[in-house]
Amino acid sequence: MGVTGSGKTTVGAALGQRLRLPFADADDFHSEANVAKMSAGIPLDDDDRMPWLRAIGVWLAEHAASGGVASCSALKRSYRDILREAAPSVCFVHLHGDIDAVRRRVAGRPGHFMPTSLVDSQFKTLEPLEPDEHGMVLDFSMSVDDLVEAYLDAADVTAATAQGSSKAPGNLEGSGSPEDQGTASAARPAPSPAGQDGPGDTDRPGGPR
Repeated sequence: MGVTGSGKTTVGAALGQRLRLPFADADDFHSEANVAKMSAGIPLDDDDRMPWLRAIGVWLAEHAASGGVASCSALKRSYRDILREAAPSVCFVHLHGDIDAVRRRVAGRPGHFMPTSLVDSQFKTLEPLEPDEHGMVLDFSMSVDDLVEAYLDAADVTAATAQGSSKAPGNLEGSGSPEDQGTASAARPAPSPAGQDGPGDTDRPGGPR
């Protein structure tokens, strides 16, 4: 999860490859009307987002048992609640960082429907993960490989902690709680070779989404 340009698609695809799990890009779930609106520099409202969020929730629910990774902005708590309603074990990985870095990334993505003019709107809409939400916060300035490893390390630590506790932990900055997923940002069976665009894919054209 995170604003446009935070690297959701790049990191999500790399994590899916590493875990040998299917990956879904939430951009592909937008209606033509939503894409046209954003392309014109008009922010989506909640009515625009509801069918999109529900469609992503269906995908998550379908992969809840076997696991899956999806990129989704999920900017508001209420949006994440919709995804949690469909897939209660979902774990959110918030890719967070500097607004100027996001502006540079978005400006360097030729052909993408999201214009730079909507970056400020996304940051204003963003509601960070709350302590009771299942997930973690990672700095998107890290390389793709390092972000994947940070998630996997946090998953291992949390799974070990959860074995000795009857209450699962919530949101941990820089670490996480993804021991049981069918997920909006991560799920966790066997590892495999990583990487979509490779490490260090940050502000270059065509880089993280």
